[in-house]
Amino acid sequence: MFEMGASLEGDSFDTKRLKKDKKSFAKIDKKEHNLVFTFEKRRGKLVTLVGRFYLSDKEKKDILKLLKKKLACGGSIKDEWLELQGDIKDKVKAILLDDGWRFKK
Repeated sequence: MFEMGASLEGDSFDTKRLKKDKKSFAKIDKKEHNLVFTFEKRRGKLVTLVGRFYLSDKEKKDILKLLKKKLACGGSIKDEWLELQGDIKDKVKAILLDDGWRFKK
């Protein structure tokens, strides 16, 4: 007898989706962070990425709120990166340096 397709019988086929575990990073002091900048162009507009903040979600939200308020721009959090609208690297760097953050040279 000829059969096509996969056999879905038994316990060998699992239909449950695997959930991604969020990587739990140890909290690092802001003077130990070495932040970097990255630029991306999305739909013809520049987006400034500042990142690798190994902090709790609440602390990342507080930093993003501070930057959005001082720079009058939009932004969001993706994983350990802060995404801000526009090419505002110099302004972001000045604000975060005043707040005690360090950057890679």
